[in-house]
Amino acid sequence: MNETLDPNVVLDASITLRLGHLDLDVELRANPGEVLALLGPNGSGKTTTLRVLAGLEAIDDGRVVIGGQIVDDPTGNIFVRPEHRQVSMMFQDHLLFPHMNLIDNVAFGLRANGIDKVSARRRATEWLTRVGLAEHIRSRPNVVSGGQAQRAALARALITDPTLLLLDEPLSALDVGTRSSLRRDLRTHLEGFGGATLLVTHDPLDALALADHVAVIEDGRITQQGALGDVTRSPTTAYIAELMGTNLLRGTASGTSVLVERVDSPTGLPPEWASVVVAEIHNGPVIVLIRPNSITLHRNEPDSSQRNRFQGTVSGFDLLGDRVRVHIDAPVPLVAEVTDLAVEELGLVSGSTIWAAFKATDLTVIEL
Repeated sequence: MNETLDPNVVLDASITLRLGHLDLDVELRANPGEVLALLGPNGSGKTTTLRVLAGLEAIDDGRVVIGGQIVDDPTGNIFVRPEHRQVSMMFQDHLLFPHMNLIDNVAFGLRANGIDKVSARRRATEWLTRVGLAEHIRSRPNVVSGGQAQRAALARALITDPTLLLLDEPLSALDVGTRSSLRRDLRTHLEGFGGATLLVTHDPLDALALADHVAVIEDGRITQQGALGDVTRSPTTAYIAELMGTNLLRGTASGTSVLVERVDSPTGLPPEWASVVVAEIHNGPVIVLIRPNSITLHRNEPDSSQRNRFQGTVSGFDLLGDRVRVHIDAPVPLVAEVTDLAVEELGLVSGSTIWAAFKATDLTVIEL
C-alpha cells in the first residue's frame, strides 16, 4: 500500500536518473496554485524530468510524490503507472486524435476514467466553451488553427481535474501572433487552476508571463531557482545571464504610462510605486522588460531623449567577462550592463549615487 504524505504539497520530487549521456539529478517542489517554469538548453534534462513526473520514465534513485502520494520510489519498489497518476500533460504539438472531433478529444480522459458518454460530452462542451471553441466542438483537429488545437489540448488536460499539470513547450509551435494570444488565455486559465503546474520551456518570455517561480537546469543539474525577480536580477551562470538577464517589471498600463510596484519594498512597509514611460498605448496589467544593455548610466541627470530617468544607489556588481552588471537601488530597481571601462570612468563603487536612463522604445511590453 502506497504511503500517503502531505497533500498540501502538490509536487515534491527528488530525481536521479542516468539515460544515455544524460546524468539527471534534480529536486523540484511546487505548491497548490503555483506555476513553476523549468528552463534550460536542449539536452539539459527538461523533457526527461517531465517524462519522469508523467510516469513515462522510472527513476534510478530518489522519490517522486504527487498530491501526497508516492508515485515512484525504487527503494520501496513503488511505481505508479501514468494512467493512475493525478497528472495531465499538454504537449507542444497538442497530439489530438485526428480521427476524433474536438468534443470527443476533450472527453477522452473522462471516458477513460469510466465517465459515461453523455456526462463526458457535456463537461467537454463546457470546457470547449470556456476556451472559446464552442463553435468548433464537432470539428476535427485538421480543420482548426494551431492555436485552436492548443486550446482544445488545454481543455483536455484540465477537464480531469489533475493535481499536477505538465506543459511541454505548449506555445513553441505557434506563430508570434497566435502565441501572444494563447499566452494570455493560458495565464487566465492557470490563475483559476487549483493544482500545481510545471511549465517546460526554452523561452524566457513564456516563463516571465506565466510562472511564479523558475528553475534553470543545465547538464542535468538545477543551477538556479527561485522567484522570477531574484533570478532575473542576479543570474548565477553565463547561460542564465543570457537567458534571463533582463529587468522584469510588473505593473498597470494606462496609455503610454505604466505604474510599477517595487517588488522588493522592505517587509512591513507599504509598496513603493514609480511610473515608466513606454512607446505604445497599453491598458491593464502588463509585464515590462528592459534589457540591461539598453540602460545608460550617468553621474548627473542626463539631458537627452531618454524619457525614463531614475536616480539611485549602486548596490552591487556582477562580472561577465568584459561586461559588468551594475545593480541599482532606485524607485524602479534596475540592473544595467556596461563595460568595465565605463565603471572605471564613472568611478562606480557600492554606495555610489548614479542616474539610470533608458528610452521608451527600448522597452518590451507584454499584456496580461
